[in-house]
Amino acid sequence: MTKCKGKTISEKILSAKSSTDAYAGDVVEADIDYVMVNDITGPIAFREFEALSCDALRERIVLIPDHFVPNKDVPSAEQAREMRTFARKHRIENYYEVGRGGVCHQVMIEEGFVAPGRLIVGADSHTCTYGALCAFSTGIGSTEAAACFAEGRLWFKVPETMSVSLIGRFKGYVSGKDLILRIIGEIGVDGGNYKTLEFSGGGVESMTISDRLTVSNMVVEAGAKAGIFLADKVTEEFVKGIVKGTYSKVSPDKEAHYSSELEYDLSSLEFMVALPNSPGNVKPAKEVDVLIDQAFLGSCTNGRIEDLRTAASILRGKRIHSSVRMIVVPASMKVYRQALNEGLLGVFIESGAYVSGPTCAACLGGHMGVLGDGERCVSSTNRNFVGRMGHKNSEVYLAGPAVVAASALKGRIAVPDESI
Repeated sequence: MTKCKGKTISEKILSAKSSTDAYAGDVVEADIDYVMVNDITGPIAFREFEALSCDALRERIVLIPDHFVPNKDVPSAEQAREMRTFARKHRIENYYEVGRGGVCHQVMIEEGFVAPGRLIVGADSHTCTYGALCAFSTGIGSTEAAACFAEGRLWFKVPETMSVSLIGRFKGYVSGKDLILRIIGEIGVDGGNYKTLEFSGGGVESMTISDRLTVSNMVVEAGAKAGIFLADKVTEEFVKGIVKGTYSKVSPDKEAHYSSELEYDLSSLEFMVALPNSPGNVKPAKEVDVLIDQAFLGSCTNGRIEDLRTAASILRGKRIHSSVRMIVVPASMKVYRQALNEGLLGVFIESGAYVSGPTCAACLGGHMGVLGDGERCVSSTNRNFVGRMGHKNSEVYLAGPAVVAASALKGRIAVPDESI
C-alpha cells in the first residue's frame, strides 16, 4: 500500500504506542494502556500466565466478572473463584467484585480507564466499545491477554480505515442503535473486516456519549477491528473528573487515506430492527410485524441510564402486554443507583417488568432471560445468532430501547409512535 503523509486516528495511536511511523498494513508491537478480562475469558488467561512464571503488570490489568453474575451454577462459581484468587495472589487493585461493578465495558468507561489516544485490549469481542472516546480498543484472545499481563505489549496489524461522516441529529427516540443497525445492514457483516470505522462530521457533535458507545460497540458485527469517534468537547467533558492519569488527544490528518467513505444524515434515520439470525438482516421497524414473548433491555450495548430513561418514558403509566415478559438490566451498579434515584426502576416495576442488578444476563444466553423452543425476543443487545439467547429454535430481534419498550406494550415489534 502506498504510504501518504497524513494518518488516520488508528495509524496515529498505533504509531505512538509502538514508537514507529506506522501505516495501514504495517505490523507493529505496541504498548497497551490496559488489558481487561471477564469471568468467562479470564480463567484461561490466568492459567496461561501462571505457566510463564513471571510478575504481573498489575497496574494495567482490569478484572471484571459480569457474564454469569450472580453465579448460576457450580462451574460459573468456580470461574468466579479463580478470578478472585488471581486478583488476591497478584494484588490486582482493579478488580470489580459482584455488587461493585457491572458489565465489563460499562465499568471500563465509568471507572476512567478509557480516554482519547489510549490503546486498550480486552478478552471480549465488544472491547471496541471504547472507541467512542477516541481510543483504539479491540478484542483479543485469552492467551494474548496472558501475554499482556506479562509484557504489556502486543502485536497489531494496523488496519485500513473507513470514513463515516455524520450530519444532522436524531429525531425523537431514534438513537445510535438505529444508526449502527442501518450501517451494518448496508455494508454487511463482513463489510468492515479488519478495518477501523472512523466517525466524524457535524452529526457527531449532536450525539451523546451513550449513543457513540452503542455505535462503537457494534462495529465488530460488521467485522471491524475498531470503531473510533473523533474526540470533541463532549468527549472532554465526559472524561473530566473520572479519567485515570493523563491522556493525549489525537485527530486524523487532512491528508489521511481512507479505504472508503460513507455518509449518513442522522435526521433521516428511522427505527431499525435486525431480524434473525444476523445483525446484518436489517429492516425498518415499521415493516416488522412479529409477535414476541420477551423484551430485553440491557447489556453493554444499551444498558446505560439514557437507555433506561428512554424506555421508562414510553412505559410510564402503562402496562406491559399480558403475553410479554420484560426484563430490565442496568449495565452497572452506578447506572442501577442512578435509575433508582430517578424513579426509573419504579416505573419499570409498575409496568410489570422484572428488574435485576447488573449482569450480562440473557445477552449471551447464560441465564436470567434464556429463551425456550420457538420463543421470540426483541432485545437491545448486539447479537442474534442461532441459539444466542437460548434454544436453537428461538429468535432474537435486535432494536433500540425505544422499540424494545414499545414492543413490550404492544406484544409485537412496534415503534414508539404507536404507544405514546
